[in-house]
Amino acid sequence: MATQKSICLYFQVHQPTRLRLYRFFDIGKDSHYYDDFANRTILRRVAQKCYLPMNQLMLDLIKQYKGKFKIAYSISGSALEQFQRFAPEVIDSFRALAATGKVEFLAETYYHSLASLASESEFRHQVGKHAAKIEELFGVKPVTFRNTELIYSNGIGEMVYDLGYKTMLTEGARHIMGWKSPNYVYCGETQPKLKLLLRNYTLSDDISFRFAANKVTAEQYVDWMKENAKEDEIVNLFMDYETFGEHQGAETGIFNFMKALPGAVLSDGTFAFVTPAEAVKKHKPVSDLAVDDPISWADEERDITAWLGNELQSEAFKKVYAMTEKLSIVNDEDLWNDFGHLQESDHFYYMCTKFFSDGEVHKYFNPYDTPYEAFINYMNVISDFQIRLDEKRAALDVKETAVEELKEKPVRKKAVKKK
Repeated sequence: MATQKSICLYFQVHQPTRLRLYRFFDIGKDSHYYDDFANRTILRRVAQKCYLPMNQLMLDLIKQYKGKFKIAYSISGSALEQFQRFAPEVIDSFRALAATGKVEFLAETYYHSLASLASESEFRHQVGKHAAKIEELFGVKPVTFRNTELIYSNGIGEMVYDLGYKTMLTEGARHIMGWKSPNYVYCGETQPKLKLLLRNYTLSDDISFRFAANKVTAEQYVDWMKENAKEDEIVNLFMDYETFGEHQGAETGIFNFMKALPGAVLSDGTFAFVTPAEAVKKHKPVSDLAVDDPISWADEERDITAWLGNELQSEAFKKVYAMTEKLSIVNDEDLWNDFGHLQESDHFYYMCTKFFSDGEVHKYFNPYDTPYEAFINYMNVISDFQIRLDEKRAALDVKETAVEELKEKPVRKKAVKKK
């Protein structure tokens, strides 16, 4: 009897720490960078429309199907901080899911950053910080890694494996796959011990972007999966969690679709639900995957040009990571915290000038009217941050100089009075 095919259902949960309108005249005078009102308002809205109803639905489905329905999440540290601050009930709802034992929580960069493309030390720091946060909040230690926006290359895979992760998620990008199918487990070309799960972008995007237009039923969708994976082993459905209720509103019927999907899958019998960790135990790699240049799940190109495709983005990116060494010397907690939030990939995404094939997607996620406004606002913040960093460094130099002078100063003994 042939091994039952698998479905791996994974959701990304992230909310950026949005910057306030930061003018040139604020530089050096006001170092509060964040739009707390927007962050709270948007988070509360998405919690009510997506996180809370979807978490309850997922919990009900796990109980209804007695553990045969399984899912995976990665939740950025930036999102977790906002949940704790603005909507602690969301944390509670994820804890309830963790308690079922049927949900896998994945590791990622704490700040949903592009550190893997810029600084290995910062990348390692963020991955460790994120894993510690997941263990603290949900009592589980992540064993599978998902980089920001599924960004992957041979070199990144080697770093991830060195951090102790044996499994990683990425995109089944057409220009990498060629004739190969994403519906198998693969391994890294330069680190063959690293197992790779590849997103089936056709089937994933049928839900993420085309659900309202398709009006597909759960039964039809199972047929699509069977057709797509005729001779294959696993279908990896990876998507933004905000797809449900936020990007695709409840009026589209998307919650009803998700409610019906596990029953349709399990009654058909072709597929079984697995978590990423279970997938690599069940299915062996069929081949290695050569990825010299980074790929991602963004836009039609499936590369990193959504964040680093123009001169504005490149300049901002270089500017922020150029401060890493000086930050390490100063080692100030407040500066490290702001540095982390200033690395969030969203800031660079807002500067994207690709208004052709993927223009509407970028426009939806962008709080700025133009990419140039996003760039100017970000660089104003960076200028203030640089001033704070330089001042701390100068103060440290003064302190070190004073200490050295004290060491070198001869100690004079008091003269003993003669009797």
